[in-house]
Amino acid sequence: MKIDKQAEKRLETLGAFEISNEMLGLARKNEKSNIFLNAGRGNPNWINTQARLAFARLLAFGVAESQRTIAQGTMAGYTEQAGIRERFEAFLDPENDPTDVFLTRALAYLKETLALDLDETVKEFVDGIIGNNYPVPNRVLKNSETIINRYLQETLYNGVQLADQTQLFPTEGGTAAIVYIFNSLKENKLIKAGDKIAINTPIFTPYLQIPELNDYEMVEIDLRSSEETGWEITPQAIDKLQDPEIKAFFIVNPSNPGSKAFDEKALQEISKAVAKNPDLMVITDDVYGTFVDGFQTVYSVVPHNTLLVYSYSKLFGATGWRLGVIAIHRENVFDRLIKNLDPADQKALAKRYDLVVLEPEKMKFIDRMVADSRSIGLYHTSGLSTPQQLMEVLFSLTHLIAGDQDPYIASSKELVNTRYEDLYASLAITPDESRENAKYYAIIDIYRLAEKHYGPDFRKYLEYNFEQVDFLLKLAEKNGVVLMDGVGFGAAAGDLRVSEANLPTEDYRLIGKQILELLQEYHKDYQAE
Repeated sequence: MKIDKQAEKRLETLGAFEISNEMLGLARKNEKSNIFLNAGRGNPNWINTQARLAFARLLAFGVAESQRTIAQGTMAGYTEQAGIRERFEAFLDPENDPTDVFLTRALAYLKETLALDLDETVKEFVDGIIGNNYPVPNRVLKNSETIINRYLQETLYNGVQLADQTQLFPTEGGTAAIVYIFNSLKENKLIKAGDKIAINTPIFTPYLQIPELNDYEMVEIDLRSSEETGWEITPQAIDKLQDPEIKAFFIVNPSNPGSKAFDEKALQEISKAVAKNPDLMVITDDVYGTFVDGFQTVYSVVPHNTLLVYSYSKLFGATGWRLGVIAIHRENVFDRLIKNLDPADQKALAKRYDLVVLEPEKMKFIDRMVADSRSIGLYHTSGLSTPQQLMEVLFSLTHLIAGDQDPYIASSKELVNTRYEDLYASLAITPDESRENAKYYAIIDIYRLAEKHYGPDFRKYLEYNFEQVDFLLKLAEKNGVVLMDGVGFGAAAGDLRVSEANLPTEDYRLIGKQILELLQEYHKDYQAE
């Protein structure tokens, strides 16, 4: 199937992920019969085995515990807390099973470091793994919140101690977290149609698309990063946040697709901006934070103004599990702004939430998000499924037990780094070796690459004679390679996103080779003209 210029223009009206989906069929049946290479999605092609095996062991123990009370064929009963820790320890065989070694160490960590009651915690784990009860509390299981909080502190806060001051709402992945946040900000009158919000672009596409929907209709202020600044946000851009008309600031840190974390200077400037604009609401999505050495989240710099979104999907290879979490400080700007709304809005919100709480005016924003996520009326059955919450706990424990020298995190960093380096070597361009570069994605500027290999006149030829998606489509149609259009993320025309996550390592040199091969074909046509 060939795609003409009119079709290309129609494609450009779609989002980046939708354009990528359109190219899959072209790439699979590419003209050169090349191997199909889809480096568009950010789904990792590795998994953490330790937590998954521990999940299976806990599930087996949970079934055995249930059979203690009722055992009739395939029907078992309920679990009992009294003595459950001793029975679990007796069930484990650390001398012969590495997974049981991990679970034994986990029990010691929970008792000695977190000071949790082990009978209560093991009961929570067992019931959570079995999934035989509603999530209670419905926002997050009690001991699970303590464990996940400690994981976030150890991986994202860079030494700042906030775990005991932070409340959590586990969600169905980071995408659900984004939807819940936007919805509750709107329902609680914290953002309204016509409000100005700032977005650090390029950025994950929903942060660009959701504010424009009829549900929100907000005015976006673009705080742009570019290749010229190494995809770092500049202090001058951050200074715009001091304007009190800007209600919220949405970021992905490290960025997607730029893959750069905010440096120390940017964090300091954000702190200054919040001091000048104390009502500023910051929403930071830090899913790639663990791929950066010494990463520090904005939440640890301005905790009272920030909602933190994290997902386990990328580090642990768990996109299918849908494991995300929203973190918020106990004392925060969101609750304060709700208390300061005008009486009419206060009355309307009291009416909205009085179905589920006796004193709606005291209901915290994080609990309002939980209620809103189930359209209020189903608040009593809300919350992330308990097996999903326990998977978050087990992933967290793999790092908490390993400590700062976590070999799994080191291996994940090394893997994406090797792929990134191979891609850049094959393209004969200089990689970004700055500490802030997560290297999970790479942005390749086709126009700059064209100028490097064939000169400025050829670059102008590409820019002025083809639609922005032409190279992307031909790369799929002729060479069988699928990449993402950077324009859909708010990047410039000609920027293509390559994911270093989802293909075998040896394929990244091949992607570079296919890009240069197609560029050479364009150059031959240019010479012929």
